[in-house]
Amino acid sequence: MHDLTSGSISRHLLTTTSFMLVTMIFQTLYFLVDLYWVGRLGKEAVAAVGVAGNLTFVVLAITQMLGVGTTTLVSHAAGRKDRARALLIFNQSQVLAIVVALLFLVIAMALRTRYATLMSADPLTARMAADYLLWYLPAMALQFAVSAMSAALRGAGNFKPSMVVQTATVILNMVLAPFLIFGWQSVPAMGVIGAAISTFIAVGVGTVWLSLYFVKADAMLVFVPADWKPQLRLWSAMLKIGLPAGAEFFLMAVYLFVVYAISRPFGAAAQAGFGIGMRLVQSGFLPVVALGFAVASVAGQNVGAQAADRVRHTFKVAAALAAAAMAGLTVIFQVAPEAMIRFFSDDPLVVAVGREYLLIVSWSFVASGITFVGSSMFQAMGNTMPALITSLVRIVVVTIPAFVLARVPGFELRWIWYLAVVSILLQLATNLLLLRREFRLRLDAVPARAA
Repeated sequence: MHDLTSGSISRHLLTTTSFMLVTMIFQTLYFLVDLYWVGRLGKEAVAAVGVAGNLTFVVLAITQMLGVGTTTLVSHAAGRKDRARALLIFNQSQVLAIVVALLFLVIAMALRTRYATLMSADPLTARMAADYLLWYLPAMALQFAVSAMSAALRGAGNFKPSMVVQTATVILNMVLAPFLIFGWQSVPAMGVIGAAISTFIAVGVGTVWLSLYFVKADAMLVFVPADWKPQLRLWSAMLKIGLPAGAEFFLMAVYLFVVYAISRPFGAAAQAGFGIGMRLVQSGFLPVVALGFAVASVAGQNVGAQAADRVRHTFKVAAALAAAAMAGLTVIFQVAPEAMIRFFSDDPLVVAVGREYLLIVSWSFVASGITFVGSSMFQAMGNTMPALITSLVRIVVVTIPAFVLARVPGFELRWIWYLAVVSILLQLATNLLLLRREFRLRLDAVPARAA
């Protein structure tokens, strides 16, 4: 276990963030590598991968639901130096993750063709999306176990194993993807199916590799078969924390479904432009997402150790780091949005839609960064409901007016991007007010301890 309850908070945050950042950069490369090579197959292929990729947010919602509760409870146990409790939570989280992964895979495979048809702008895009999902969905099902294992390690303050495994598997995906997509010698060209198969192989290798870490005799967290019998009370405790956090990502999936549904009349090129822009925004947010994972671990252990001042100081330092990183990202997206879109597609309409999207939404980056840090603080304190409330405010402000405006003559997609910026500013204000209240309720009665 890595003790995060003493020493410099800034150092802890920067160290743990660096590990998570490497992990998430390579994890995001799964999508960008596929998008880069698939872009050579045409705008329909790009749109198909974007449509299929939207289900990633559903997976993120469910894995967050499982992972956040695991990280929080393990970090609290680690802060109290209670290894037996941490072991039990870890093993129960693995059982729960496997059960949920099997349910997800069965349901998603049964609905994949209907989903692809519903969300795509034309039959060709729908067929490609369904073909991609045939192999992409099993890869996503494997991510449930990986997410649960990584979440437990984060709670214990150990970020390195996940970083090493994710880095290696993405490199494997980068090597396999072009050969399976375009073919080479005896390997046939498989198009978008090849992109999905390369991801499935890489994730499968990573799942087995990371599992081997938990059979080491000297590891803090190990597989204990005696702890595998389902304990519904502990599952309930994990889900009580995780459900609101998972619902946040589910609301993001709802937002993406709304945008793709509204953009259908604009054609595959418009959907491709938004899809590329959205993936670039996700990639740009990696430093803040990595920081958020670090905040949950650092603050979580200090909550368990009842170090109130260190919990507050964690938020102040993290919010400043997030604001600085997002301000720099805003400048980059304002200066070179068209060049970034052209890297993935040279179709004029795709470029135009993607460029406009990046120019508008980048003005909300700083607010989004601070909001993400605030949501991680709620996770650390074991109460994720306020973060869900703020996300709900954001989605309501976007989706309801978007459906109304879509019926107005002369409607343009950029109206939705402006709504998104306004909604994020409202989310930030709500988030800070609720976080201040949570600090008052949870920390004011705790004895002070120097940060």
